[in-house]
Amino acid sequence: MSAIQKQAEEQGEVVRKMKEAIKADPASHSKEDLDKAVALLKELKAKADDPMNALEDPVTKGKYELVRSVGEECVADGELAMLLSKKPETFVLYDGFEPSGRMHIAQGVFKAMNVNKCTRAGGTFIFWVADWFALMNDKMGGDLHKIKVVGKYLVEVWKATGMDMDRVKFVWSSDEITNNATAYWTQALDVARRTTVARVKKCCQIMGRLENKLTAAQILYPLMQCTDIFFLKADICQLGVDQRKVNMLAREYCDSAGIKTKPIILSHHMLYGLKKGQEKMSKSDPDSAIFMEDTTEDVARKMNNAYCPSKPEEAEGTKDADAELDAGLESMHLTADALKNPCLDYVQHIIFSVPDASFEAGGKTYKDFTSVEADFLSGALPEAGLKEALVNAVNKLLDPVRKHFAEDANAKAILAQVMEWKRETLVPDKSLKRLAVAAEGPVCVVFAPLASAEVTLGSLLSTIAQLESAPAGQQAVLWCADWSAFALNACGGDAGAIRAALDLYVHALTAVKPDLMAKVKVLFQSEAILTDPSLYWISVINVGRTFQLQKIRDVDESNEYAGQVVASLMHVGDVLALAPASIACCPADKALMDLAVSYYTDTSITEIPTPTVNTVPAVASLLKPLHMLPEGPLNADDDLQILDQSMDVGRKMKRAFCEPANIEHCPPITLAEAVALRGGGSLTISRKPDNGGDKTYTTLADLQADFKSEALHPGDLKPTVTKALDAFLQPIRDRIKADAGAKKAEAGVKAYLKKVAAANKKKK
Repeated sequence: MSAIQKQAEEQGEVVRKMKEAIKADPASHSKEDLDKAVALLKELKAKADDPMNALEDPVTKGKYELVRSVGEECVADGELAMLLSKKPETFVLYDGFEPSGRMHIAQGVFKAMNVNKCTRAGGTFIFWVADWFALMNDKMGGDLHKIKVVGKYLVEVWKATGMDMDRVKFVWSSDEITNNATAYWTQALDVARRTTVARVKKCCQIMGRLENKLTAAQILYPLMQCTDIFFLKADICQLGVDQRKVNMLAREYCDSAGIKTKPIILSHHMLYGLKKGQEKMSKSDPDSAIFMEDTTEDVARKMNNAYCPSKPEEAEGTKDADAELDAGLESMHLTADALKNPCLDYVQHIIFSVPDASFEAGGKTYKDFTSVEADFLSGALPEAGLKEALVNAVNKLLDPVRKHFAEDANAKAILAQVMEWKRETLVPDKSLKRLAVAAEGPVCVVFAPLASAEVTLGSLLSTIAQLESAPAGQQAVLWCADWSAFALNACGGDAGAIRAALDLYVHALTAVKPDLMAKVKVLFQSEAILTDPSLYWISVINVGRTFQLQKIRDVDESNEYAGQVVASLMHVGDVLALAPASIACCPADKALMDLAVSYYTDTSITEIPTPTVNTVPAVASLLKPLHMLPEGPLNADDDLQILDQSMDVGRKMKRAFCEPANIEHCPPITLAEAVALRGGGSLTISRKPDNGGDKTYTTLADLQADFKSEALHPGDLKPTVTKALDAFLQPIRDRIKADAGAKKAEAGVKAYLKKVAAANKKKK
């Protein structure tokens, strides 16, 4: 207990005794005295609740100062203090890197020194080796083995630089994502369904892209980086300032997901590029930075040519207010720096990042950066002297690395292999990458509707019509996109309810159309993906690279969440996996199907045939014309559902719109055609002889003609259609009673509906 907490507790006891005394004798204390005591208690409690009180413990304070010195910014300092107090030896930090071949000095020396500070304070530092992402980005010719070797080379560099490896873990993303695909990708989908596209676009400076020129894949990257944080169970995100926005997204996700303990964001300084106007170093520009494998001559050349102003330079003209800004340069540095001198930046953040460092320049030994800066700005330390000293100091830091790769046999072999590959022209395999779902012969795919706990009869009838439309000689496949449904927040993002709803849907189809479903192959998206998750997601991301974000948004721009982008890209990945000859869909889904087909044409796919898209009219089970429906949610009796009991069907049909002679809007006729007349069936109207007697209809045209001429009255039509509907739904009820799987699915759906009802009641 801190001193301030003890004072608050003691003052609380004072207030309690005063109240007891006043209760026994109202004159024992004045109201003013009690009010003062209560006010003091409130003040002490507010101070006691300050998490920075944890720093009253000298050990915690020492750890805090060590870790905090790593970051140019910490979100939030109080949370960091509390973390170090509660988990002094078990807190976890993370950073990630893609093994792409080169390591600049900030990633090498600066990172090593920062890691050492964090581990010395008691933390475990996890490096997320993004070899899977390098594979996805076709680094090293898209060869995972080569990428892993490059990753091992970078680890050897850190060892030689002086990184203390005792509390450092290197976690390889290719292994972890593949071995834990369900945990990783459902986490990513959860982030997507809770985050708006507009918010994700703000993160895109981590790719250095203009927000209005994004591909759809550039929406995926921040979502995946956010996922990494939770997948690794990191307490602290220890990355550069340039990653701040996506790290903050992780904290915002916690608010949405109800996660109380948020990751702490400890953002380190971003080193300037060596050339004028370079806000950061670039691996694509070898002269923008010192790299860990640079020779002494390289270091001398780069430092002597480096931009090195002693006073701020005037801005070169004014920028057009409407000019596009590179999001990769926005907010790269959090502290004001008018000089932007990379040489001084190297002195401060590279040379003096080493414990007990000194800097020999101009015949003088400096023990701190401030003195170096002051002498340089005053002219006491000239530019030539500063640069000469920097060359010597940087080479001194790189010498152990050079020695390690010259003398250590393992490191030497790794470097030789990497250098050999660098001399080669590594050409990635550009053939179509897709998950291949096993199927015999040509396929006609029908996509099950978005999972819902309240499935309408119209939805079921529409799917039946699509399955029945499969061309002769093509295997009908029903694809149940459960992970896409999760991304789209179907069933409130309840994965169990989504699966139960889709299982129930398949059981319902099987119950009412057993002969049809005996010929249909039912596939669940998640089960197919998990046969080779790496290949599937690479195909999805490749789709995202091809399409501009706006093209994906055009499919359904009313959905503001990133889950819409992800689900749309997954849909194209699904089509590629299935390689269908044809797709049957309702008109409302045509845009999504056309998106998939456009990928074939845009990328000139030849490995699999381009599918034809056949639109099948949807069947509506709404019991009122659209213009009569209320705004907002439908009333319970406005539509028929597959779980309706006989009494539900009877009640709803009695209220169904059925205006005499009106065949434009006549739900009973629409439903009669779907459940009785379609496929060569018939509908027999039972009437008294005085009303025309019984009559059997075998065509929709005859039924409509009699109703339009009023030879058939609504009072005779509705009871007959009600019986036909009830008879159509009865096999579903029977299957639920007899089949354990169907019963379990129904129970899951009803449990979800009960939970939703309880939550809605609580809100009221």
